[in-house]
Amino acid sequence: MGFFEAFGGLALALLGAGLAAVLPGIGSAKGTGMAGEAGTGLLCQDPSKFGKILILQVIPGTQGLYGLVVWFFAIFRMGLLSGALPELTVQTGLGYLAACLPMALGGLFSAIAQGRVAAGSINILAKKPEHWSKGMVLCITVEFYAILSLLASMLMIINISK
Repeated sequence: MGFFEAFGGLALALLGAGLAAVLPGIGSAKGTGMAGEAGTGLLCQDPSKFGKILILQVIPGTQGLYGLVVWFFAIFRMGLLSGALPELTVQTGLGYLAACLPMALGGLFSAIAQGRVAAGSINILAKKPEHWSKGMVLCITVEFYAILSLLASMLMIINISK
């Protein structure tokens, strides 16, 4: 029995779960980094705005959290938390891989886009501080698509039969 026959399904499933955790994390790191860079310039001029800047910086980090939720749910459904290696068919492994892709890709791209919006929102805070909440609403609009990615992956994982 070769590797693919023995571990192919599990390997594919773990690849999907890993992508669901790693890609949104990369996007969140990029997004929060962009917002943080924009925030540092404003903090040099007005340190009293730290709390509002921090809120805007944290928002693009949620996709990394969503990705971790999908990763955990996928490995739980695979049976990896039971203490034994589950035997998954290649078809089931492909199912997990496909189910994790919405969160992996949706999380990656929405976190980067949200970071750009957050950086722009910090410019609103710098120039018109009384309107900073409008920038936050713009950030949350991008969040909707990350939540849709999370929902799609979770519903697909729930419907994978072992």
